[in-house]
Amino acid sequence: MTSQVARHVQARPSSRRAVNLVIFGVAAGAAAAAFQTNAPASSEVDSPDTRLLSANLSDAYTGVGGDVDKPQLLALRPPPHEGDVQQLTKSLRMSEQREAEEAARLKAEREAEERRKIKVFAPTSGTLTSAYGPRWGGTHYGLDIANQIGTPIRSVMDGVVIDAGPASGFGLWVRIRHTDGTVAVYGHINSYSVNEGQQVSAGQVIAEVGNRGNSTGPHLHFELWDQAGRKADPLAWLRSFGVQI
Repeated sequence: MTSQVARHVQARPSSRRAVNLVIFGVAAGAAAAAFQTNAPASSEVDSPDTRLLSANLSDAYTGVGGDVDKPQLLALRPPPHEGDVQQLTKSLRMSEQREAEEAARLKAEREAEERRKIKVFAPTSGTLTSAYGPRWGGTHYGLDIANQIGTPIRSVMDGVVIDAGPASGFGLWVRIRHTDGTVAVYGHINSYSVNEGQQVSAGQVIAEVGNRGNSTGPHLHFELWDQAGRKADPLAWLRSFGVQI
């Protein structure tokens, strides 16, 4: 019988490793069974020598050690299921998305907190009669806040006066460049109390509500230009700092 197995192995070299694996597995199993049968029923069974022998047999059987062909054992293992790989990839992407959303939320909270620390005032008191947007077939680029002539007008933020005096369409105006680069325009004013180049503080009185220029009644026309000179929505800008009109 042994000679037949040997001739069979020699005739089929490709099967020799599989036969060796079977023989070694049987031998390892028999050795482990014999060891367990002959071991005394005492604490010596779990001695360091016993654990070492068990580990050696396990390593040899699984292809980590011994003479068994490890690549052949690894080849016997089933490949990962494609669905598992896709699920793992999806989970990783969802985790990355959640991390990005959390980082964006924290950034927005920090920016909002910084904005709340900046002093910003309403330009004047009164009734909002016209907002930023379409009006009379064109675009109204500011806020119209109606009130009596002489009502105080305040600088909405710290800055420097870049214009104070006559202006086409507005009669008189004051323009202030803020510390963040935006420019505030105060038009139709009755009078002003600042000069070009003067430093002003948020909340400082700079002019009075008037009815000069192309005006239909006493009011302040308030505009806001961004750092690039584009006319932005002043109401949205004020509200971003917590100021309500």
